[in-house]
Amino acid sequence: MKAIQINRFGGPDRLIPTDVAKPLPRPGEVLIRVRAAGVNFFETLQRQDRYGATPVLPMIPGVEIAGTIEALGEGAPGFQLGERVAVPLFAAGIFSGGYAEYVAVDAAHVVVLPPGLPLETAAALMVQGLTALHLVRQTQPAGKTVLINAAAGGVGSLLVQMAKRAGAKRVIAAASSQPKLALARDLGADAGVDYMQPHWGAQVRAETGGAGPDVIYESAGGDVTLTSLELLAPSGRIVLFGALNTRDPGLDMSQLQNLIFSNQSLVGFSLLPLLAAAEIKADLATLFDLAERGELTVLSGGSFPLEQAAAAHEALESRRSAGKIVLVP
Repeated sequence: MKAIQINRFGGPDRLIPTDVAKPLPRPGEVLIRVRAAGVNFFETLQRQDRYGATPVLPMIPGVEIAGTIEALGEGAPGFQLGERVAVPLFAAGIFSGGYAEYVAVDAAHVVVLPPGLPLETAAALMVQGLTALHLVRQTQPAGKTVLINAAAGGVGSLLVQMAKRAGAKRVIAAASSQPKLALARDLGADAGVDYMQPHWGAQVRAETGGAGPDVIYESAGGDVTLTSLELLAPSGRIVLFGALNTRDPGLDMSQLQNLIFSNQSLVGFSLLPLLAAAEIKADLATLFDLAERGELTVLSGGSFPLEQAAAAHEALESRRSAGKIVLVP
């Protein structure tokens, strides 16, 4: 089968289309013909050996797939050949292998898709969908003024919608261009602010009547993080998540003291420790159902053939894309 392999760390050109052995399903496993594989920003960091843990090379990236059942291992229950399914590999403790034509996986981690849900949409709703869902659960926006940075990205675009569904009083979207802000408004944001402009913080203050946001979901990093801290309302909470731009924004102790004096919270968010095996399938079923019924819009950042994985990484790293990028083997 065809797969995308990393043999050496580096740029997008290190994503090499390679012929590898097609897996066979072991007892209790199913073999999936991959039709859509999600592309995530942390995978661009893995490729460069800039992620939290150094991957063992050679590796095939990819942690979320959607496709059809190709074969059943002995004792694999409850599935039919050709059935449309999704697999959050990361939730099963598998952090590689998705950029391929076939994947064999324990049947316990396979989720059957609703009949009207496109496979590419399913692939886009696993990492980003579960992240947005748990962010809103952990820091509830009901009745509050919310600022969502990177609001046209894979997570941000879902957060805009989920915050509104959860009863946020006002949602302010922040992004790096007017077209991205237009997308966020279409998804339900009440206002939009371009954080590439020098005085974007003053605009956010104006949108909140001078009070600042009660909740800030922040994944942009750098100076955006610093300005967000300055904007936070008294007793507010800022949640840091995702592959932040780690360039030092110049945070000093006086700003941390301001958090204390204003009863503010600065918290981190990581999805994996929050995933309970008994709930993952139900959470994904909820997300898939909302998307199928048109109550949750999934923005497409583009679909690339498997052999163009390098171009997909380039598009993601450019920060010009909006929504979710997927590979289509």
